[in-house]
Amino acid sequence: MSLDSISLRKKIYIVSIIIFAGIYLGIMLFGENSILALYKIDKEKKNLTKEIESLKESNQKLQKEYFSLKQLEPKDDNN
Repeated sequence: MSLDSISLRKKIYIVSIIIFAGIYLGIMLFGENSILALYKIDKEKKNLTKEIESLKESNQKLQKEYFSLKQLEPKDDNN
């Protein structure tokens, strides 16, 4: 079966399917909701989660230091 024996209608149909599939794959890979965009969002989420945990630890240390300093302050007798 050669390309000459395929009718023009079938050729147009095949080319249309190939173009549609290419556009669809391009959107799936590079579009706004693409696989690459989701990967970047997931990576950013992991980084932000790490940062949150780090900030929580830092906050705990600072709170502990604050309360220890607060206990060292003289009590106000005017109240």
